[in-house]
This record gives sequence, structure tokens and C-alpha cells, in this order.
Amino acid sequence: MKGERSRRCAQCGSPLAGDQRYCLACGERTGERGEPLERLIHSAVEGWPPAAADRAPISSPVGPAAPLPAPARGSWVPVLRPPSPLVSAALVSAFLGFGALIGAAAGSPASGTPAASRAPLKLVLPASHPAAGTSSTPSSTGSSASGEAPASEPEPTPASSPSTTASAAKPAAAPAEGSGSSSGEGGNESSSGSAATELPPFKHVFLITLSDEPYASAFGPVSSAHYLTSLEQRGELLVHYDAVAHEELANGVALLSGQGPTAETAANCPAYGDITPATPAASEQVLGSGCIYPRSTQTLPGELSARHLSWRAYVEGIDEPGAQAGACAHPTAGAPDPTSLQTASTGPYATFRNPLVYFHSILDSSACASGDVGLSALKGDLASASRTPSFSYIVPDRCHDGNPTPCTPGAPAGMSPADTFLKTVVPEITSSKAYAQGGLLVITVDQAPSSGEFGDSSSCCGQPSFPNAPAGATAGRSPRGGGAVGALLLSRYVKGATTSQEPFNHFSLLRTIEDIFSLKHLGYAALAEVKPLAPALFTASPSG
Repeated sequence: MKGERSRRCAQCGSPLAGDQRYCLACGERTGERGEPLERLIHSAVEGWPPAAADRAPISSPVGPAAPLPAPARGSWVPVLRPPSPLVSAALVSAFLGFGALIGAAAGSPASGTPAASRAPLKLVLPASHPAAGTSSTPSSTGSSASGEAPASEPEPTPASSPSTTASAAKPAAAPAEGSGSSSGEGGNESSSGSAATELPPFKHVFLITLSDEPYASAFGPVSSAHYLTSLEQRGELLVHYDAVAHEELANGVALLSGQGPTAETAANCPAYGDITPATPAASEQVLGSGCIYPRSTQTLPGELSARHLSWRAYVEGIDEPGAQAGACAHPTAGAPDPTSLQTASTGPYATFRNPLVYFHSILDSSACASGDVGLSALKGDLASASRTPSFSYIVPDRCHDGNPTPCTPGAPAGMSPADTFLKTVVPEITSSKAYAQGGLLVITVDQAPSSGEFGDSSSCCGQPSFPNAPAGATAGRSPRGGGAVGALLLSRYVKGATTSQEPFNHFSLLRTIEDIFSLKHLGYAALAEVKPLAPALFTASPSG
């Protein structure tokens, strides 16, 4: 007994009791395993019991142990085996489900807030195709949704639809009639398994621009525009689509010409006058102060006309009672523009929402009177595909454009009246022959608010530092943009209920329209950092 009480741990030297098998100080094993434990350990090894010749004594720090006898024939020996794959999967699912319930109970509900709509969580599944015996996995292009964006790029914005499409970098041939397609992170693949590389053969592009609303109010889950959000189930939502500047006129000019804002266009042109000295600069920019661009400034409508393609702007309110006289309405040169104040007393028509009248190349030609017309002309033009322009620029008036400022005292404002406008105009477009024969409808917003609760000046896509921009035009190290506004694509070539996290902006859209009609890239749309809407967005069968 005295010898046993004087035992010490060989590892750390701590005193040990006579029957102590583990050192309490360092955890070292000091005694031999019991026979039941030895049987359990050896029973887990395949092939138990070993042949008598193979069995060897089990050593321990205390001393040699006698060989472990084999169990008697017919006796029970516990055997440890892993569960089957099916049982393992069931156990994992049970644990994950239990964890999800605990997380849901502990988390705070935030799905009903605009902030929550800027951080979508999406499940991306491998692509699959209907051809029997074939399958493919989405290609990885190495580009992410933020790969081209500067440091001040906005947070991801929401998606209310279940599947996600991230764009590839090149334009894709329209899928063959009846072919399938699938979407995945990094690009789309056609039913043959190859990535789309060309844009579909669009013949008509329709662009509707709402006004002065953030992404969450227009397309997010808290939007009051229920008809617009229901269209997301039929189209593809670009959740990371940004305006390029603040104020409506600056963005309208950018969409039609690739020009950056002047100090005056960034204030919606309070005095209607020419840009002077109108010095040419890099990226075809016009330097100076003022609002009306010189005749030499190229525009998308001018490019289309040069290619013998048609265009028309349908501007609601331009021909309504109280508006200035009819088509191509604008103030007298050098005179103040009362509509630029954007007050409830200026009526439904606002000149700054009609960017075509800020280019001398349009103003000084007969094309302005024939091409810059009221919304009432749209329905008649849609009656036949041959009368429908190649490019239609559709502008709701200030009573229906979504702007939070009422157009007249006591009139409703915001997205609800804009939704009423869309509920009338969108079905007219989507039921037309021109749309069925290769149409693309884009619905977006000219800018996010510059201040207030939803103020947003974020930018993406290599946003340039505009040479005419006033002081304070940068946010941190990156140029200020017009904030996240989102865009919805509707077409027979678009898969419904899909979203894209790829970053795009108004210059991207201009570049895409130019690519569709094989036109030159104008102004900032030609920047290498500006990517057009990728062909991988357009992979639905045209019969669908």
C-alpha cells in the first residue's frame, strides 16, 4: 500500500492513488484499460477476433498486461459501425432544421424594412437542361457582382424573386425555338451547354423611366407599386443597377448621349440656355456651363436616324392642357424654366423630364416635332410592328412618374400613381406585335433621392469624375453617383422571376441599346469599365 501511495505520474510527477488510471494534473493515462473497454475497442476493428497468433499483449505505463483472451464462441461482442448514408443524411437534416428553428426564434424580423431589401440571400443551383442524359454546371467567369465597382459601391439590393442570374461578360445568340436555359452564378448556359455570346435579335426597345425613387420604394418588398413588383415574376430584375448622377435631367442626358452633367443640368436647368464655351474633351465630353448641348454632340436618336432606324419619345403631359405648345415643348432660349423648380404649382409637364430638347442636333431639325410627342401617340404606333419605332423613350408626367413631390396641390404622389400609369402602358406594349417579334422593355428610375432617409449617392461600374461636376461631387475616394435604382427587363428572351446581381448603370443601358442596333458607343458608354447588359441575361426560349 505504501508503494502504491508513493506512485507518481511519469509525465508530470504528480502523486497518484493506487487505483488511479489518469493523472488529474496532466491527463496522462497511468493504468491499463479494463477488459470490457479493450473488447469494445477491438470489436470496432474489422476482422475481430484476431487469430491467436496475431493477438499481442496490450502495454501500459504500469507494466505488461496479459494477452486479451478471445471471446467464447457464441458470446455477444459489441461492434461499432458507422450509420448508413441515408441515416446520416436524415440526422444532418434534423440537426440543420433544429438549428434553423432556433435561429428564427432568436433573430429579429427585418424583412419588412427597406434596409433589409438591400441584402439579398440567394441560393444558386447547378444548371440543368431538359435534354435526356445530359447535364451541365454553370461556368465560372471569375467576375463577381462587384468586380468592376469602386470602393463606394452600394450594398447589394433586394430581389423578390426566387432565382438568380449573374451576367456573363459577352453578348448571346437567341436560343432556338423550344430550347431550354438555366442560370447560375457567373454566367448562363444554353441548352447545348455553351455560354451565350450574342444578344438576341431585338428589333424594338422600349424604355420607361420613373423618377426620384430608391430601389426599395420602386422594386423592393415594401414598394406600394404592386403591379410593378408583380411584373418581376415575368422578367429579370437588375438589383444592382445605379443612376449616374443626381437630378432627373442629368440622368436623362446620360441615357441618351453618354454625357456627364454640367452644374446646370445637375440642377434641372433653371435657365434654358446653351452650354458655353462647349469645349470638346476626353470621352467626347462637352466642357462648360449651361444646359443645351451643341449641334456636334451626338445622341442615340441621331445615331439611329443615321442608320435609317426610327425613334420616338412619348412624353406624357407635353400636349395636355396647361402645358407648352405641343410636341418638342421647351422654354424660350435664355429664359427661366419654371418647371425646373419642381413645385406643386408647375403642372404635370416638366421640361427637365424631356432630355431630347436639350440637344441642338434634335432641336434644330424637323425630327423634334415629329419625334418628341405626347403619350397619346403610343397606342396608335403600337397598332402595327412597322409603325412601332426601333427605340421608344416613354416618360410619364410628374403626376405619374413616382416623384414624391405632387404635380398639383393635393394630388397623390409617389409610386402608387406611377403604378397606375404602368398598369395602363405596359400591357399595351407587351401585347403589341412589335414586342412579340423581338421586343425588349426596360423599366427603371432616373435617380435615387440625394438626401433624406433614403438618400443615396452610390455609384458603380467605373463611375467617372465628371469634368463639369460642381465641388463635392465625390463620396470619399469615389465619384458620387445617382444611387441604386434598379431596373426590370421584360422580353420573350428573358426568363421570368430571375434576378441579376451584376453591377450596371445608365451608361451600361445606353451601351446595350447601341450594341443591339450596332451603333457606336457614345461618351462615357464607351469606357472600358462600363459593361453592357450581358447576353447571359437573355436565355429564355422566344416561344416562352
